[in-house]
Amino acid sequence: MNKGKVRTFKSRLRDELKDPEFKTHYQEERQALKMAMRIAELREQKGLSQQQLAKLMGTSQQAISRIESGEYDGFTLKTLEKIAEATGMRVKVEFVAA
Repeated sequence: MNKGKVRTFKSRLRDELKDPEFKTHYQEERQALKMAMRIAELREQKGLSQQQLAKLMGTSQQAISRIESGEYDGFTLKTLEKIAEATGMRVKVEFVAA
């Protein structure tokens, strides 16, 4: 059994984030996941299934599933505008300090 200090996920992540390349990739993945979660949350708030949202957007349920997976990296302004229009929302783009 390992008798050394037990590292928590947070402590390991804190160490890994010191590496600029890791930090860049981590932030990109975190942003993609936040976007996916926000889209799924919005769809659910509007009482839409993935199939219903897909129909409103003129795409497939599989495409909505990919968008909501957190693995999708093809977000374009056009895609976001389609999601917004289908849910009765609008897109707001902001630039914030890094």
